[in-house]
Amino acid sequence: MAIRHLSQRELAARWNISHRTLERWRWTGEGPRYIKLGGRVVYRLEDVEEYEREQIRESTADHPSRPAA
Repeated sequence: MAIRHLSQRELAARWNISHRTLERWRWTGEGPRYIKLGGRVVYRLEDVEEYEREQIRESTADHPSRPAA
């Protein structure tokens, strides 16, 4: 089974956000895990889907529960 990767622009399109937002998130340590190969940044689809699952909330009172790295 091949691992699927998304480019920064592909992920930005998936979430309908600016690719600059993803750049800022990497700078601040937010967002999904990523891989940097040389100067190229890619996101493994499995990491993106995991991050999406972590963002599911029942109410606005819910807080993110991302484990510390």
